[in-house]
Amino acid sequence: MTLTKSLVRDPSLAPEGRKKIEWARRYMPALNEIEKEFAKTRPFDGVRIATSVHLEAKTACLALTLKAGGAEVYATGCNPLSTQDDVAAGLASLGVNVFAFRGCNEEEYENQLALALGGHPHLVLDDGGDLADLLHGKYAGLADCLMGGTEETTTGVLRLRARQAAGALKYPVYAVNDADMKHLFDNRYGTGESVWSALMATTNVQLAGKVAVVAGYGWCGRGVAMRAAGLGMRVIVTEIDPVKAIEAVMDGHSVMTMDDAAPLGDFFVTVTGVRDIIVKRHFDVMKDGAILSNAGHFDVEVDVAALREGAVKVIDQRFNIQGYVQPDGRVLNVIAEGRLCNIAAGNGHPVEIMDMSFGVQALALEMMLREHKNLSAAVYEVPREIDARVSAYKLNALGVKIDKLTDEQSAYLGKY
Repeated sequence: MTLTKSLVRDPSLAPEGRKKIEWARRYMPALNEIEKEFAKTRPFDGVRIATSVHLEAKTACLALTLKAGGAEVYATGCNPLSTQDDVAAGLASLGVNVFAFRGCNEEEYENQLALALGGHPHLVLDDGGDLADLLHGKYAGLADCLMGGTEETTTGVLRLRARQAAGALKYPVYAVNDADMKHLFDNRYGTGESVWSALMATTNVQLAGKVAVVAGYGWCGRGVAMRAAGLGMRVIVTEIDPVKAIEAVMDGHSVMTMDDAAPLGDFFVTVTGVRDIIVKRHFDVMKDGAILSNAGHFDVEVDVAALREGAVKVIDQRFNIQGYVQPDGRVLNVIAEGRLCNIAAGNGHPVEIMDMSFGVQALALEMMLREHKNLSAAVYEVPREIDARVSAYKLNALGVKIDKLTDEQSAYLGKY
């Protein structure tokens, strides 16, 4: 494969993209500290890194941090609707190989992923597992230099663990999603805030007093439900895990099946990572004007194809909102074609949240480079020392001091 230096929608957008990147940098103190360290130690000299992450300002800062450490970075998106074209152009103008533009079709999207792999990477940073999918299949030949990788999200980790269970995983991966400094904050506070800020901006519809149906009560679902309740919404949670269902009840939410929730909801947010959460039988009983959105990684949780097939017509309501007119006249509205609503119809997680997640990513890639020879092809937890470093950077930036154990206290704890 001949590698193109960059493939972006409009290079003339670079100045505006650089403004967005610089704005994000101001609010990413942990990543900035790591970048300073990398600039001194140059851990990635001679190393090629392919990244597939939602390509917007915060991820651009991560790419530039890796570049400061000496890496040759090949960046692409991980969702056809999440790339911000001005940021892609801005990042390319700063010396990163960028292959991404918003609104690509499936063939174009795969080509962008393949171009990012075309440099024969030593390390890969995945968000959802699309690079891993290509490296284990159609583009396996591009893995000839591969040492290992990291995975950003729950869906991607599940896909990798399935490969490992089948004995098919080809390289070691750190499950960044499972690190405390990622999932406790990014998945909960980041998803919770970014989902509702995107839905408010996109719909301009009042939330207070409305019914929010949240499908899934993992860390992301907890955050979405928590923020909905804080905005004055009545929250219904649907779950398959009885323990999580009890937790949702004790957190003050109603819990029921999606069949029972479908006629009651004004807003629906799916955050499960599983396909066919909202399907035709649910569409048939929903309120006129119901708003359907997905905050799971792939566009499979709301069966938009079935909704389209059953509609008498589809109308563009507003930017990023399509209305599906039902035979009885009801209109069901879908945000961003059922793709990630908080990034396809918004700006993604708050900058300060991604500062922590991407701090973990940068340090995990550095550790993978250092330790890959000692690791077999498997999914690994991020070492606790990385969580400790990132949390220390963050606390220092916030001006927060915490206690330390005395020698006597440490000795006491050591007895048990």
